[in-house]
Amino acid sequence: MPNQPTIDINGPEAFGAVVQQVGIGLAIGFTVRLVFAAFELAGQVVGFQMGLGFAAFFDPASSAQSSAMGRFYANMAALLFLALNGHLMVIMAVVHSFAAFPVDQNLLQALASMKLQTLGAELFSSAFWIALPVVGMLMFANLALGMISRVAPQMNIYAIGFPVTLAVGLVGVAATLPMLDQPFAALMEQMMELFARR
Repeated sequence: MPNQPTIDINGPEAFGAVVQQVGIGLAIGFTVRLVFAAFELAGQVVGFQMGLGFAAFFDPASSAQSSAMGRFYANMAALLFLALNGHLMVIMAVVHSFAAFPVDQNLLQALASMKLQTLGAELFSSAFWIALPVVGMLMFANLALGMISRVAPQMNIYAIGFPVTLAVGLVGVAATLPMLDQPFAALMEQMMELFARR
C-alpha cells in the first residue's frame, strides 16, 4: 500500500479517519450487494413473465416478499461469487481503496468521487439485460399462444398457456444459465473500478 498520512491515535483527527474508513467499507459492501440485487431483480422479472409471480415467500434477509426465481438467481450469483473469486476481488477493492482514498478524513469527498448514486441506474439496466433473453423467449411464446387462440377459439388457451410459458421459461433459464458468468464478472469489474480510481 502507498504511504498513508500519520495520524495520532489520541488526536481528534483519529475519529474522522475511523469514520472515513467505516464509510468507505460500507460503500464497498453496498456495491457488492447491488451486484447481487441485480441478479435478484432479473430473477423476479423472469419469474413474473413465466407466471410464477404467485410463488413468493418471505425473505428474512430483505424483510420482503421474494419470488422463487429471484431466490434462484440470487443463489446462482452467490455461487458465481465464489467460483469467479469474487471474495478476492472484494479484498483487492479494499486494498485499492487505500490508494484511491488515503486516510485523510475526507469522507464526503471520497463518496462524491465514487458516485454511488449512479449505481442505481446500473442496477436496473444490468438486471434487465440479464433477464432479456428469457423475457424475449417468453414474449414469442405468448405471441404464439395469442395466434393460436385467434385461430382456434374453441381451444382453452388458459389451460395450455400456463404450462407452455412455464416450460419455455425453464428452457430459457437452463439455456442462459451457463452465460451468467459474463454479466457477473462485468459487474464485479465495474465495482472494482469505483475503488481503484486515483
